[in-house]
This record gives sequence, structure tokens and C-alpha cells, in this order.
Amino acid sequence: MAERPVAPTAPELVLETDTGCTVMSPGHDYHVGRDPLSDIVLDDARVSWHHAVLRCAHDRWTLADEASTNGTYADGRRIEHWDVRPGSEIRFGNPTDGPRAVLTGAPEPAPDRPSAVSMPELTGTFRRPATVRPLPERTIRIGRAPDNDLVVDDLTVSRRHAELRAHTDGTYDIVDLGSHNGTYLNGRATTEAPVGPGDTIGVGHSVFCLVGDELQEYVDTGEVSLDVQDLTVAVDDGDTVLLDHVSFPVGEKCLLAVVGPSGAGKSTLLNALTGQRPADRGTVLYDGRDLYRDYAELRGRIGLVPQDDILHPQLTVRAALSYAAELRFPEDTAKTERLARVDEVIRELGLERRAEQPVHTLSGGQRKRVSVALELLTKPSLLFLDEPTSGLDPGMDRSVMNMLRGLADDGRTVIVVTHSVLSLGVCDRLLVLAPGGKVAYYGPPGDALAFFGFEQWPEAFEAFDRDPERDWAREYRESPFHRHYVTDATTQPHHPGPAAVAPAPPPRPRGAAAQFGTLVRRYTAVLAADRTFLLIMIALPFVMGAMARALAGGALVRDTAMNTLLILCVGAVLTGAANAVRELVKERAVYRRERAVGLPRSAYLMSKVAVLGTITVAQAVVLTLVALLGVDLGAPGGRGVLLPPLAEITLAVALLAFTAMMLGLLVSALVRKEEVTMPLLVLLAIVQVVFCGALLPLDGMPGLEQLSWLVPSRWALGAMAGTVGLSRKVPGDLTADPLFRHSTGVWLLDLGMLLVLSALYGFAVARLLRRHEPAVMRKRAAR
Repeated sequence: MAERPVAPTAPELVLETDTGCTVMSPGHDYHVGRDPLSDIVLDDARVSWHHAVLRCAHDRWTLADEASTNGTYADGRRIEHWDVRPGSEIRFGNPTDGPRAVLTGAPEPAPDRPSAVSMPELTGTFRRPATVRPLPERTIRIGRAPDNDLVVDDLTVSRRHAELRAHTDGTYDIVDLGSHNGTYLNGRATTEAPVGPGDTIGVGHSVFCLVGDELQEYVDTGEVSLDVQDLTVAVDDGDTVLLDHVSFPVGEKCLLAVVGPSGAGKSTLLNALTGQRPADRGTVLYDGRDLYRDYAELRGRIGLVPQDDILHPQLTVRAALSYAAELRFPEDTAKTERLARVDEVIRELGLERRAEQPVHTLSGGQRKRVSVALELLTKPSLLFLDEPTSGLDPGMDRSVMNMLRGLADDGRTVIVVTHSVLSLGVCDRLLVLAPGGKVAYYGPPGDALAFFGFEQWPEAFEAFDRDPERDWAREYRESPFHRHYVTDATTQPHHPGPAAVAPAPPPRPRGAAAQFGTLVRRYTAVLAADRTFLLIMIALPFVMGAMARALAGGALVRDTAMNTLLILCVGAVLTGAANAVRELVKERAVYRRERAVGLPRSAYLMSKVAVLGTITVAQAVVLTLVALLGVDLGAPGGRGVLLPPLAEITLAVALLAFTAMMLGLLVSALVRKEEVTMPLLVLLAIVQVVFCGALLPLDGMPGLEQLSWLVPSRWALGAMAGTVGLSRKVPGDLTADPLFRHSTGVWLLDLGMLLVLSALYGFAVARLLRRHEPAVMRKRAAR
């Protein structure tokens, strides 16, 4: 709304439409159209984006058509400019059945039930409640099941979610009943806490509040606003500013594009808006609520589609969505409910014909649709996308942007960070960031180039680099665009404060055991669908076992024993490490997103260990049996240390392979790119050979001996050598190693050290996984 320079004397009017009433005060212009940021929004295809404007001219109101396609009609006649008369009927888009509005005189103020909770400073929610009921006199249960006292029809809510317990003294407590996604009091996760007047209880997409003698419910239906106030992010002790006092409002059902040259802070802004990496200063208001303060509760209403696909390419579209639904919905959600939601999302994104296709067979645009579908499972109100059209041809670019346009029209706020400027016209608003993270423009996309004084976007981006001293942000702040699209369009009060509120960490998720089971089944399905991986898994132990068998012949004797045991060590190391060395780095984008929505780190890591460990141990058993079954091992007295010789060697090889698998996971957690894992695998195998004790005498060698303690093959070879009595079979300095002795204590030490190394590697992997999590998640203790 734009203020006019002359103080008007016309009376207030009320514009009544089918969706509500607007009190029009003199001194402001009221824009009518389909634009979600219009003052009067008419969601009808016959209404133009900017259809008409009502403005006050001194002592009278006028209605002007803004060159709309289907026209504006007053009292049945099409008008271009018309003096408003109270009581007149106005039609937009069609003279008979177009959206109808009636102008009447402003009513006298009358008492009404509060349209918001009584303590807006705690919630910022300025909406009418969806339901209002008297405060209960007894304990009531809240949940998804029909037999609850308060039924919340939301799949993110557990069947029996929480209880509002009433006490005889008129006070209340809120008690979480072990729900999957948690219960929140004033935005913070709680298990049991007293509830006072004005406090808010968050359950899924619903908020309950005690107001007077009523219990009011506010439902987040998706039509929410976002108000960004003075976001600032700096690094290097403040020397480098990535975001510089970024402010702008985003209206309901709005599609906002964020563009700018490389290094302008687009990704930093995205992380700040989603709470992944909160800003150092400033506020993000989610429908009036402080996103950082209430992040634990509101994170479930935010969808984020990163630039990298958050999908397992081996799975079909339906399977990928089904597993995601299992992880995000409570474990008491019936399978039919989950599958119904999956089918609903598939239809919404137009993926019916692709539902049974593996993800890797889809085009880039179709894969992006599946990534969006995954985020829509929980019905987020805010949807963020990072470079969704990167690498797509112009046709796919336009298709993806039109899809986002439709998602916004269906009742979401969509914000897309992009380098592409081909389809900006479908967006409602455009934010242009200049180098240094400054707002160079915010407003309608069609006015941006004219504002900068260029005809093409490349010229504008070149100007940012060519003229670094130009104060783009100041020019925009002093322009009418800033006043109209930022200052006047901001509906929330400014939240003062020197620094952003530190976000509360999300709650510890419930149902970790069920999530572990889902992750195990999903990972098994992913591996089973990868035929190349299956072929290598099956062939490798047979090939390595056959090599060892060829060396061993019919018996382990002086000339063959050491080399046979060395081949078993190499085979076990290659088998275990090759299974795991790519598994974390290739799923990094998937893990980061799933962790942000509540996936326990422990469940994710243990699912990898369980599946890969089972496969690796089975391969090790096959490797050992192929190599040594039927071979005379020549153990002292024909017996092992504690078990039969073949069983002891099989156990040592299996433990070595498992430890090598954990070492492979450690390498996978360390590296940044999947391409470097294979060279590291070769290096890993060489290190195992050199420091196992089969080539160099390590006992008594300062430095080398201590370094070899960290090498799994050193202990495995020692255990196998002790079993077969290698020092007697092959006497010499090399086999005189104390770790090769045929004794119970040494043998148990060798195997025990393999278990210790496995645990150390696992702990290191868990710590390294934290590096790839959202900043707000790292505030939690490792689990």
C-alpha cells in the first residue's frame, strides 16, 4: 500500500467479498488482483494478476481498472475509471458471475472474540482460531486417533500424542505421551510442563492456546507469510560479511526467486532462512513467530530441496517416497495411511506414469519433481529450493518453475535460489543480491532490469563485478520500490535486538528403533538393486579365496604358510573396505536433509554397520572356506588356541574384514568427493600389507611398531599366525614376533584389539558425521 501525499477527508469504506471484509482507510491505495501480495486477493482465473486499484482522492473514492484482461464492472457496466458509491456492487472478470465485492460504510467497532492469542509477543500468531471450545474440566487427550478428545488430522501427529491435564485448582499441565515428533510449549520441546494463559501448545501443524475461559486451536494450513528483518552473517571475526542487513517480506502463496552473481550470499541466505545456519544478527518471522526461537517446533513445517538430489537412485519413485514416509511419520501410522499420502503426492506432482521407474532412469527435471514430492509428504508451509534448475535445458527449466508456480498457488510460500533468469516471469517477487550479501532489488520480476537500467541480465551481473564501489543497496533503499515492496508491505512489527536468537535444538526423536529398522530395509533394497555392486560382492571373496588356495596347496608348510595368511589379510581388507569406502560420501546430501528433519545419527550409522557388517562377515567366511577348507593347517597338536584351527582363522578373517569395513566408513566420512575413494582404497591396502608384519620385522622397531598398532591386519595376522604356530613352521626373525605366539592370552589380545579398533573407528565416524549436519543440529551432544 502506498501513502498519498495529501491528507484525504473521505470516509472509511468496507469492501466485502466472499472471502472476507477489508476496512479501507483514506490515505492508502488498495490493489485488487490474483497477486498474493495484493491488498484484496481474488483467487479466480478470470481476475488479472494486477486487476484494479481503489484509491482515495481528497473527499471521494475512485476505482480504476489496471488494463485487466476480462474487465471490471460496476453496477453491471464495464468501467475504466469510476467514482465509488457506497452500496454499489462490483464484479471482477465477468459482469454476472465474476468475483463480487460490495462497498459499504465502515461499521462502528464492536467487541469480538480475540482473533489471536492473548500473548502475541510469545507467538506472533495474528489469525482467527480454527476451533474454540470451553476450557476442559478434566484431563483430555490429543492425537490423531478418532477416540481422542481433541482429534488432530495430521500424519505427523501420533495416534495418542499428548494430554492436557486439568487440576482441581484450575491449573493445567501438558504431558507428551512419547510422541514421534514431540510436543512443544511456546516453541520448545517438552515432556511435561505447566501451561498458563497465553501459552501455546504445538502438536504437529496445530497450536492450542488458553485464552480466558476458552481453548483455541490455530491450524497452519500452509498460507503463511515470512518476514525477514536485518539478517547479518559474518565470518573471520566479522571481517568478511556474507549477508548485510537483508530485509524483505514474503506474502502468502508467494513464489520468490533469489538471484545474484556468484558469492553474493544466496546459499548463506537460504541457510539462514531455513534455520540450517542461523544468522548472527536479525530475525526471521514465520507468520509472526520467531523462527530461530521456535525452530524445534517449526522445522517440521519447512521443506528444503537442496541442489543435490536427496534420493537413492537405485530405488523406484514409489519406494523412495514410501521409505521417506516411514522415517518422517510416527511409527503408529498405518501402512495404508502412509501409502495413501505417497499416492496423493505422486498425483500432485504428476508422477503417476513414473512411479515404478528407478530414480536413475528419470530426466533431471523429473528427478527434481521427486525430490520436491519427498518434501511435500509432511505438507510443509514453506518450501525452499536451492538451484532446482541447475544443469537443466531451457524447456526443463521452465517446466520446473511452472511446477513451483503451481505449488505456490495451491497454498504454500515457495522460495527458490537460482542462477537461471529464463523463467523469472512466473514468480511473484524477485530478490537480487549484490556482492557482499546486500539487497540490490526486491519487487516484481518485470521491473528489475528497468530499475538497474539494463536490457539483459548478463549486463546487470557484469555491472556488479565491474563496479564494486557502487552502493547498490543504498540506491535501492532510497527508491520507491523499497518503500512500496518492503517498508509498506511489512505487516509484522520490527523485532529489535542486537543478535539473532540462538535456536533451540530439535528434540531427541522418538522411535529410533523403528527408524533403524526402516533404514536397514531401505539400505538392503538399495544394495540389492545395484547389480554391479552385487556382482563384485559375490565375486571378490571367491577370487581372493582361490588365490589363497592356489598358494596353500594341500597344506600350510614353510614355503606357503606366510604368503597364504598374507593373501587372506589382503582379501579381508579389500572386501571390507571396498564395501564401505563410498557409502557415506555418496549419500551426504541425503543424510544432511534427513538429519535436519529428525533422523538420529546413531540409527543412520548403525544401519550401515548392520547391513555392511553382515555382508562383510559373510564374504569373509566364504573367502576363508574357499581358501582353506580341506587344507592341512598344521596347527600345533592339530588344535587351535581355543577353537578348531579353521574356526579360529575364519573368526580372525571375519573380524579383520569387519574392522576394515569400519575403516572404510571412516575414510568415506573424511573425504569430500566420491572420486577420491578408490585411490585411497588402494593406499589403504598397501598400508595393511606393509604394516601387518609379514614383510618387515616390526617388534622392537621404535615408531614403526607403535604405528602398526593402528593397522587392523597387524592383529589379524598375529591371531592367524598363533593359530597355526607360524613361528615353529617358519622360524626366523620375522615370525619371532610376540604377537604370533600360540598362546591364549596373545590370541585373545589380537582379536580384542580388532574389536577396539572397530569401536574407535566407529566413534570417529560418528564425530565426523556431525561436520555434515546443519549447524543447529551440532548443538546437540553426539548420540
